[in-house]
Amino acid sequence: MRQRLAIVVTIVVVIGALVALSSASYVHVERTPDSEFSPDRSTMNSGATGTRALYDFLHEAGYQVIRWREPPINLLNARGIKPATFVIIGRTRRPIEDEEARLLLRWVASGGRLVIVDRLPDPALIPPSVDWLVTAQLSGNEPYGVSADNSAEVTQGVDKLGPAQPTLLTDGVEAVQPSRFAGVLKIAPNIKTAKPDAKASGYDEKGAIGEDTAPLPPPALPDNPPAPVVHIAEKGGALLLDIAHGKGRVVLLAEPFLLANNGISSADNLQLAINLAGGGNGLVAFDEFHQGRSASQNALFAYFAGTPVMAMCAQLTLLILVFIWTRGRRFARPLPLPQVDRRSSLEFVASMAELQERARAYDLALENIYLRTRRVLARYAGADNFSTRSEIAQRVATRSRIDGNELETLMRNCEDVINGAPTSSQHAVQLARRLRALEGQLGLRMRSRDTRQAANKI
Repeated sequence: MRQRLAIVVTIVVVIGALVALSSASYVHVERTPDSEFSPDRSTMNSGATGTRALYDFLHEAGYQVIRWREPPINLLNARGIKPATFVIIGRTRRPIEDEEARLLLRWVASGGRLVIVDRLPDPALIPPSVDWLVTAQLSGNEPYGVSADNSAEVTQGVDKLGPAQPTLLTDGVEAVQPSRFAGVLKIAPNIKTAKPDAKASGYDEKGAIGEDTAPLPPPALPDNPPAPVVHIAEKGGALLLDIAHGKGRVVLLAEPFLLANNGISSADNLQLAINLAGGGNGLVAFDEFHQGRSASQNALFAYFAGTPVMAMCAQLTLLILVFIWTRGRRFARPLPLPQVDRRSSLEFVASMAELQERARAYDLALENIYLRTRRVLARYAGADNFSTRSEIAQRVATRSRIDGNELETLMRNCEDVINGAPTSSQHAVQLARRLRALEGQLGLRMRSRDTRQAANKI
């Protein structure tokens, strides 16, 4: 009993500890809500700064969208999926390495469409140009203490912006509503490469050949792509522009709020998001690899990341294992299994009868019956077991209508067979039947033992 009490107390303590851990982890999650200063732009995030609303809308509207959870090198894999548009939203949790940026631009040059939505886009993802330089900066007036869940506070005092010119990206867009955190894209001439270095080319400023240099032709500058196209402008720069790169284009949007859950319903932000993501007429891949949800991580675990669901499942699994472990261990001395006798009460009688018949031991079979009948007759006659058969027969005849001489003769014949007189099976059966008939005449068959056996059979 003490051991069971200890087990119960241990289980209660473990459950209490697990509940406390679950409560602590749940409170920890509540302390870190979505913020514009630490956003989660993943399409799996249904919070204020996430983009799940856009992804679900595009999927329900019939656009071909997927969550890309593999490295960028797989975009160039001839056997893999071929996205037409690749979308990177916000400052990713996993930084984009230089080699990955080079592969992405290589994919764009082969005909892909890269959409970068960030207030400060990664310079490595902006196609290099000889004549133009694209930079980004923040307004510097980002307010603190503004809740990302309150769209009115996020956009307070910010005017709507209309298209700078009619383009495919601004089709159906009259005005978009940026937030107070929006960035600015600036386009400026590339001063470093605006004029070739005369000394490096072997020519002086007047065009003459230097003294220690061989005559060389002027350097051939690479083919320059056209200037970036501004689609939506604001004070001091652009909000949306795109740059041609090889056979593809790189689209830059300096405001993730337009695609986020907390801002996509404002003005024509949704229409602009559709033009950006779905305007490529093909498969649209949203980058989840750099959002910390790579293919090496289970999709179910990634979906419930940051919630107490996984901790609850782990605790439930631990309880099940503890229960199985306790059920499989012995907490007391070993006890034998209960032995249930499934044999019939007549099985012994049948076995003994069969053995006696095979051994032709008719005297033994008759002895078992006669001795029992003699004890019953002595009790009926009021005599003891040591009385002679003649005395028992006379007393029985006195108390009943049975002939004493016949009873004495029957008893003598039985005793002769028991003492070794020759007999047969028919003779032994005849004597046994006469003994049973005698018990029936005297009413001696239903004694207490027979009564109990009859009751058990019922």
